[in-house]
Amino acid sequence: MRIEAYTQVQQLYSSSKVSREQSVQKKGQTDQVQISSKGLDLQTATAAVKGASDIRYDVVEPLKKAIANGTYNVSGESFAEKLLEKYESL
Repeated sequence: MRIEAYTQVQQLYSSSKVSREQSVQKKGQTDQVQISSKGLDLQTATAAVKGASDIRYDVVEPLKKAIANGTYNVSGESFAEKLLEKYESL
């Protein structure tokens, strides 16, 4: 068995391995991302919605007070009408 032949083969594989790694690095450097103006607007709107409260306290507080006082009444007819409207919209 000749050791020189083994070292020559090893050098051949080592050199090809280095060139593959360099080509992979070059490909990664050319990637770019561009976000359109609509995408930026959507991102801004999404951030604003996330920052806003889900509860409209100006509407909820008077209803809470009326329920607590026992003065909040809903007519059966009004409830039935809204229930039918919701059912028909499905």
